[in-house]
Formats: sequence, C-alpha cells, structure tokens
Amino acid sequence: MASGGRPNCLGRWPLIELVPVLAILAILTRELLWLTACGIFLSSLDDIAVDLLWLGGFAFRRERPLPPLPPEPGRFALIVPAWDESAVIGAMVGRLCQTIQNPRLRIFVGVYPNDPATLAAVQAVGDDRVQAVITSRAGPTTKADCLNHLWRGVLAHEARTGQRFKAVVLHDAEDVVDPASLDLYDRCIPALAMVQVPVLPIQDPETRWVSGHYCDEFAQAHAKDMMVRGLLGAPVPSAGVGTAIERDVLARLAGPGNAPFDAASLTEDYEMGTRVHRLGLKGRMVRAHVGGRLVATRAYFPATIDTAVRQKSRWLTGIALSGWDRLGWDGGLATRWMLARDRKGLFTAAIAMLGYAVAVLVLLQLALRAWVSARAGVPLPPLIVDAHSILPGFLMLNAVLLGWRLVMRAGFTGAAYGWREGLFAMPRAVLANAINFLAAIKAVTRYRQALGSGAPPEWGKTEHRFPDAGVETANG
Repeated sequence: MASGGRPNCLGRWPLIELVPVLAILAILTRELLWLTACGIFLSSLDDIAVDLLWLGGFAFRRERPLPPLPPEPGRFALIVPAWDESAVIGAMVGRLCQTIQNPRLRIFVGVYPNDPATLAAVQAVGDDRVQAVITSRAGPTTKADCLNHLWRGVLAHEARTGQRFKAVVLHDAEDVVDPASLDLYDRCIPALAMVQVPVLPIQDPETRWVSGHYCDEFAQAHAKDMMVRGLLGAPVPSAGVGTAIERDVLARLAGPGNAPFDAASLTEDYEMGTRVHRLGLKGRMVRAHVGGRLVATRAYFPATIDTAVRQKSRWLTGIALSGWDRLGWDGGLATRWMLARDRKGLFTAAIAMLGYAVAVLVLLQLALRAWVSARAGVPLPPLIVDAHSILPGFLMLNAVLLGWRLVMRAGFTGAAYGWREGLFAMPRAVLANAINFLAAIKAVTRYRQALGSGAPPEWGKTEHRFPDAGVETANG
C-alpha cells in the first residue's frame, strides 16, 4: 500500500500477466469441449437408435409363448472348463445335480493333470452324470483349449454309449445354472442353432459399486441390446455361459480337427455367435419367465477395481482389437453396425474420461479467472464462447442425451434388481467409465505385447466364488 492509502499499481502486474495465459487456456478448453461433445454426441446417437428400436419392438409387447416341448426330450451335454477351481467347482456341480434331476443331462468338467484339487472336488460330487475330462497338457493352457478337450470328451461319450446329444451347453465354474434352462433349450432347438439366456450378476452388498456396475451393464445389454440384435437379424454373441449350441452345428464348427473353439482367441465365446451366423443359422437371446422368475444364469462378478479391470481388458482385447483382425467387417448393414458398437468401447472410454477432465478444467478456470479478475481489477473475456456460438446449445443437447441414457440405464437395472439399485445405477456410471478407461489402456498394452511376442493368449481368469444357499434367489 502506497502512502496516502492508494493501491500500489505495481502489485497488479503479475496478475495482469496471467490474462493472456487464461485466454490461451480458454481457447484450449473450447476446442476440447468441441472434441468431447462431438464424440459423446455420436456415441449417444448410436445408443439412442438402439433404445428406439427396443421401444418399438419390445417395450410394449407381451412375452411370446414358448414353443412346446418336443415329444421326445433331448439329451444335453453341459461342459465346464475348470483350471484351479477347487474352491467353487464342487459347490457349483453339486447344486446343479440337485436342482436338475433330468437323467438326460450329462455334465463334463475339464480339469488339468497338474490340478489334483479341482479333480478331487469334481469326483467328490458323487453323481454318475458327472464326468471329469482330463486334458492332455498341464495347465493352464487357454479356456478354448480346455473347451476343445471337453468337446472331444462329449464325442467319446457318444461313441461309447451310442447315444447322441441334442445340444452342448456352456457354463463356467462359478455359475448358478437355472433349473428351467434345460427345458427352454429343448423347446427352442433346433429352430434356433444357438440359444443364449440372460446373465444376471448377483448383487454383493459389500461391494455395491464395483460389482454393482456389472449388474447395470448386463441388465441393459441382455434385456435390450441383444434383443435388438435379434430383431435386426444381426449375430447375437454367446456370453460363454448359459449358451446352448445344437450338437451338429458345433460339429460343423469343429471341422476335421475336432476343435470348435479357437485357441488363438481371447473371446472364443463372443466369436461363436458370429461363426454360427456365417453358417446361415440363427442364434438368439431368449428371455422367458417360469413361475414369475426370469430364466437366467446368475453368478458373482469381480468385486475390486483391479479384478474388474483385468477381466474387462481381456474382453476389450478380444472383441475390440484382435476381434477386428479375426472377424473383419463382413456382413450386412445391421451386422456391421453391431460390430462397430462392440468395438467402440475403446473410443467411448477415452471420450468419457476426456469429458470428465474437461469438466474439471472448466471449473478450475472459472475459479482462477474470478480470483484474477477480482484482484487485478480488469474484466476478462468469456471463458468458452462468444454470444453467437452454438457450443452452449450443443452442450445442452448432449446433457439431455446423457440424461436419457442414464434414465434408460436406471430403468433396466431397476427392472432387474429393484428401484433402489436403479437409482444407484446413475452415479455408478461414473465408476463404470473409469473402470472401462483403465481396462482400455490395459487392453491396448496387452494387444501390443501379443503382437510383438506372437505368443498364444493366456487364460487370464479371475478368482471365483460361489454363492451360499439361497443368495442367488434374491436376484431377478
């Protein structure tokens, strides 16, 4: 303060010098806003097109009656690949045998010669419908390799007994298999070559946020997206669990090498739907209620950020990166659209995180500019736009589209898990975007390493757990 109480003008210069810096930051922020807004807008248009197709085709339609059971019930081979699954495989297979008494079901569990604990757990079930198939190589190999051993075990059983199976059912070691699913497959095959029932992740109250975001994603994907794919005649991917494939179709896919599952793929289950479609056959998601309960496969999903990122990075690597190389862009318009949707995960993860970063940048600049303007005593130009810019309107449109997508997400979660979980689905979307972004980074790194080494993909399985008795009935 100068003598006489007048302000010292020299003290303002450091603040005034920040004005051009803030102007440059404003220009950068504006350009980033445009980039983010355009990316979000394009992704939103894609999602809303699917929403509108679902609303027109399914939202107000009653559930279609199922075809009648065939006069002669079919025989089913249920195959479960299991590496280091001694903690869950006994409970899973034991519950399966208790809830499905059908003598026409045969359960094949793939185990490795260097995993005696898993083999012992399978043998301890004590049901003559359960057969352990020991692989020819020590584990872990790949999930597809284990599945191929199981397929050959199915063929050996047919040759030994002289009885053919109607279909092969895919499940994992942590799955709660729906007792009504077998009859559902029997009704729909062979009119459908592949039948997929919904997957409902089991709610875990202790990890409501991480495991809960799987509930949100599967509730929407398996009630809306997969149904729209069927409506458009596009391939419906297998989820790898709760999938039944007609036996003769699987034999066609196996070829002379008796290997229907490609061991070079990280997502052999996802590719199965496309391969069935390319044979000119139909695969569909079938949603049916029996006794007021949705026929679905239930299971716990990863409950920590680290395990969720590892699992999703494998999905992204197999679907969005190596899947691009392996499956290309063959097919009609609907098929190519769905392939683009499957592969946009890397793009949307990056755009979502950029959007959060820009929002934080805007808030910080607003605070800094207010502080500089007040202390320097000079007005500052607008942060983002001038009076004639269309950017504010574009941002408002994006906000409306985002609101619509959050409402849809909450609606599907609420329909599957109740209105409270539906409300949680909206803030959980932020965590889901963060997990997907971390998974995208890991997927790109993993893919580059695989290209450089040329090594076969690793199984990359996560730790599994099986629910206590009665837990699974609380879902769906």
